Amino acid sequence: MLRADLHVHTCYSMDCSTPLSQIVARCLKIGINCVAVADHGTIAGALKLKQIAPFKVIVAEEILTPPGELMGLFLTEAVPSGLPPEQTIARIKSQGGLVGIPHPLGRAPLQNSTKLLSEKILSQVDIIEVFNSRTPFPNNPTKAWELVNKYGLASSAGSDAHTVGEIGKAYVEMPEFNGPDDFINCLVQGKIFGQKSNPLVHFASTWTKIKKKLSG
Repeated sequence: MLRADLHVHTCYSMDCSTPLSQIVARCLKIGINCVAVADHGTIAGALKLKQIAPFKVIVAEEILTPPGELMGLFLTEAVPSGLPPEQTIARIKSQGGLVGIPHPLGRAPLQNSTKLLSEKILSQVDIIEVFNSRTPFPNNPTKAWELVNKYGLASSAGSDAHTVGEIGKAYVEMPEFNGPDDFINCLVQGKIFGQKSNPLVHFASTWTKIKKKLSG
């Protein structure tokens, strides 16, 4: 069985400074043997981690669209930010990837991805993230599960780790898989485990983002 944290960031994200070597060490220490690396706007870190990690690495990307973020999984090339959701989805699908919506209800009362939750978009989505360790609001998982059940989608969970200590805060225990299609079949058989991260972790990512901007 796999213990898969399906939303992890690396130092290749603009708001994360975690080296790839520390991700490997942390996963080995706590028994996470599959990660989806979903850096913002790049798959470079995921590709490099896949080369060095002694466990499964899913090449993913968190992609900003005007109404909210989408996640592409099993990518072979990066998808640019800023495209409409339909074009983003098409680019993910064209390379055999899967489409997910991370933290679908947002992280603040007035911040949400409701424009991504239309029937038109959800009919093209494969996965809804029902548990995100960085999302503080307790009603969000319930609403996310409602979307999963209504549209017959697969459910996922991830720590959304931007610091090494967050890795493994949420994961899916699921059977081994081979490729995107088998991944969905195994994911729907999975069991989700998760706990919330300390809200202070958001300050760490904000500070990292500021430092990277200042350093160019």
